[in-house]
Amino acid sequence: MTTTAEEQTRRTVRGYHEARFRGEVSPAAAHLGEPFRFQSPFVTSDDRTGHLATLPGFVSIVTGVELISELYGEAEATLVYDVHTATPAGTQHTAEQFRLDGDKIVSIMLLFDASPPWQPMKAHIEL
Repeated sequence: MTTTAEEQTRRTVRGYHEARFRGEVSPAAAHLGEPFRFQSPFVTSDDRTGHLATLPGFVSIVTGVELISELYGEAEATLVYDVHTATPAGTQHTAEQFRLDGDKIVSIMLLFDASPPWQPMKAHIEL
C-alpha cells in the first residue's frame, strides 16, 4: 500500500502530539526537523532543543487533552484541542498549526487566549 503525503503528515503530527503530551521528549524530538521554529503566546524558539526544554514544565500542569479536530494536507496540519490543567486556568481551547518538510515538522504555531487567568501561570511553564 502506498502512503500518501497526507497520511505521512498525519502520522508525523499525531506522533509528535501524543509523545509531547505523554512528556516523552526524545520521541517528540524524533518528529522535528532542522531548521525548526516554534511560536506561542508565551514562548518562541528557533530550535527544537529550546522548544522541548519547556515540555516538562508544561506537561506537569496538564491533566488531559481532548482532541476536537484534525486537518491534514501534504505539508501542513492543524489540530484543535482542549488542554485540561490542574491550575486556576482550567481548560484551554487551543489550535496548533504545523508545517512539514518531508516527514519532519519544521514549524509549529500554537494559538490560545493568553489573557488572564493564564498570565500568572507563565512562570510555571517557562524554565
